[in-house]
Amino acid sequence: MSTHPVRRIVIATTNVHKLNEIISIMNNPPWHILSLRDFPEIPPIEETGSTFQENALLKARTVFRHTSLLSLADDSGLKVHALGGAPGVYSARFAGVERDYAANNRKLLESLRHVPAQKRGAQFRCVVAIVGPHIERIVEGVVRGHIIEELRGSGGFGYDPLFIPEGYHQTYAELGEEIKNRISHRAIAFTKARKIVEDLFNQ
Repeated sequence: MSTHPVRRIVIATTNVHKLNEIISIMNNPPWHILSLRDFPEIPPIEETGSTFQENALLKARTVFRHTSLLSLADDSGLKVHALGGAPGVYSARFAGVERDYAANNRKLLESLRHVPAQKRGAQFRCVVAIVGPHIERIVEGVVRGHIIEELRGSGGFGYDPLFIPEGYHQTYAELGEEIKNRISHRAIAFTKARKIVEDLFNQ
C-alpha cells in the first residue's frame, strides 16, 4: 500500500468565482481539487474570528476534521485606511447581506463620499491556512492601492471595480483575469500555498 498522501486537496469555499480564480492562480495543479460543494454534509462554517488568520484557520481546521484531506482556506478582504481598516473581516457582508457585491460597493462609496482622493488609500489582504495531517501553516498576500469614486470595469467580483492597485491606472475589474491572477493579494498568497502543498506531496 502506498505511503504517499492521496493527491487531493479541498479548497474551503462554495464560491465558484473564488474557486476558479484559485485554480487559475495555482496554475491548474495536477491534484484533484475539491471544494465545499463536494461535501454538502459539512454545515456552513461561521466566520467568528476577529482576524483574517483566525477565520482562515477556523475554516481549514473544520474542513480537515470532516474530510481528513489536506484543506486550504482563505479569508480575505479590503481594509480602507480612512475607515479605520473597515470593512476588513466583514468585507463580504459589509452591507449586511453576505456576498451582495453591489450593495457592498454602494455602501463603500457612500462611506467615502466626503473623503478626498489622496486619502482613499486601501489594501487587499488574503490569508491562506493549510491544514492537514501534522501540518498547520499560514501564508498571506497584501496589495496596496486606493479606492476610486465610481465603479469601473466588468471583470472580477466584489470590490474589484473600485480598487486600483499601486503601479496601475486600471481597477482590478479592468485589468482582466490574467493580470489580476498574477498580481492580486490572493495570487500572492495562493502561489505561496501551492509551493507548500507541492513540498508536502513530494516528501
